[in-house]
Amino acid sequence: MIIIVCQRLLKNTKISGITLFPFILLRKKEYRQNKVLINHEKIHIRQQTELLIIPFYIWYLSEYYLKYLKYKNPHLAYRNISFEREAYDNDQNLDYLQKRKFWSFINYL
Repeated sequence: MIIIVCQRLLKNTKISGITLFPFILLRKKEYRQNKVLINHEKIHIRQQTELLIIPFYIWYLSEYYLKYLKYKNPHLAYRNISFEREAYDNDQNLDYLQKRKFWSFINYL
């Protein structure tokens, strides 16, 4: 089960949405209608469940810091995390999760 919440904590950020299993937190209520954004966050839900949640966050943060050391740029580091690359490459394909293979993010390492 996925729970979508509009969160004031994101109000003054550039973050449109963030997934913290089992929640998808959105900055604005109208983002609930944004199918691409919701699909992007649902891809993260799948990734998190495949890695049993806590290991996902450890891997995600580790990969972010390694990419940050490489690029010296927080946005480039974020966009090059394997989980984000998979989600961005496929968020417009609303059927992606029905066809996605287990641990597909590995293809984006």
